[in-house]
Amino acid sequence: MVFENLFLIPETFSIDLIRTIIVLFVVIDPIGTIPITIGLTKNLDIKKKKSLFKNAIIVVVILLLIFAFAGNEILSIFEIELSSFMIAGGALLFIVAIEFLTHGEWRLGGGNLEKEAGIVPLAFPLLSGPGALTVVLISFQSSGGLITLISIIVVTVITYLVLLASEPINRILGNRGSMIVTRVFAIFIAAFAVQFIINGVSELFV
Repeated sequence: MVFENLFLIPETFSIDLIRTIIVLFVVIDPIGTIPITIGLTKNLDIKKKKSLFKNAIIVVVILLLIFAFAGNEILSIFEIELSSFMIAGGALLFIVAIEFLTHGEWRLGGGNLEKEAGIVPLAFPLLSGPGALTVVLISFQSSGGLITLISIIVVTVITYLVLLASEPINRILGNRGSMIVTRVFAIFIAAFAVQFIINGVSELFV
């Protein structure tokens, strides 16, 4: 099943690719995390920031690829159907959307960024959180490995560029602008979450 999906090229390749890129970008939400990123890295010089961002993106790519290509096997071990995961993932994404709409961020409960890391909380769960892992798993199963791989590469490259330009972007948008962008993205996340749930329920009863 994994190898079949790896080389799957759907007839709606372009549409599926664009949709997956948009969904993954919206869920990762690098622009919305800019205020948090600046707060976490404010005591680091430019060189250390670049190193931290690079390490964080590498971790994000690894996590997304592992969950995209091996997530189904993980589900099989626990005898969980993809449709059930879609429903659970949709519900989780909806909770994430509510958090963004009401609080403007995914609350982490505290913690400081370590000097050499960027893994927690930047790489996980800020960027490659449960929502992003859900998206890549569902994308791999429905659209194939090629679309999922391209989407991960495109979105993580864009995310890396956004992180590098976080301070200029924050000056342009301001805190209020960043919050507005985050809440607009949250509406899209909620819509995608509802669609995931609908698709999952439909598969359960087909």
